[in-house]
Amino acid sequence: MDKKPSHENYENMPDEQLVRLSLENQDCFYYLIKRYEPKILRYIKRITNISKEESEDILQEIFVKVYRNLNGFNQKLKFSSWIYRIAHNEIINQYRKNKSYSSMISLNIEDDDVNNMAGLFRDSFDIQDNYISRENTEKVREALEELPDKYREILILRYFEDQSYDEISDILRKPAGTVATLINRAKSNFKKIAQRHQLESLI
Repeated sequence: MDKKPSHENYENMPDEQLVRLSLENQDCFYYLIKRYEPKILRYIKRITNISKEESEDILQEIFVKVYRNLNGFNQKLKFSSWIYRIAHNEIINQYRKNKSYSSMISLNIEDDDVNNMAGLFRDSFDIQDNYISRENTEKVREALEELPDKYREILILRYFEDQSYDEISDILRKPAGTVATLINRAKSNFKKIAQRHQLESLI
């Protein structure tokens, strides 16, 4: 957008207030894009195996749909959950359209992501050290990639995107109890796969 509001407070406004202002003045939507563009692009990259150009195309389509549907945003929901839901749905739509995507989920993550996950999994898997060696980082990545899609994505949302159970419930449109069950099953499945990858020291 060429014209950007100059009001510095816009950058510190709550999402929901920016949504209301964007409905009155489309220039305000720039600040929502600025706030969420890096997060959503990172999410796309984490759960797809597509190129940078294709990721950016999907990102653009997501923001087009976000803007077109602002009127339908339920103020009772968190905007962050709502935009992640749109992103989730758009990624699935693009996967169905483009069969050249060899897998809907193929971890395109950095070593730091896996190390962060180790810290988050500490309580569940008794990980003794936040740092994972480079060799084990690749094993963790391979273990995650063996998970069924529904388990893999829910772990990404919980441990990589740092979404709460309630937020994941909103994103996937599943009851919070179902989300908790899926996360527990995903962690249990990951633990079994990790053992096959000789990651006993991490679990």
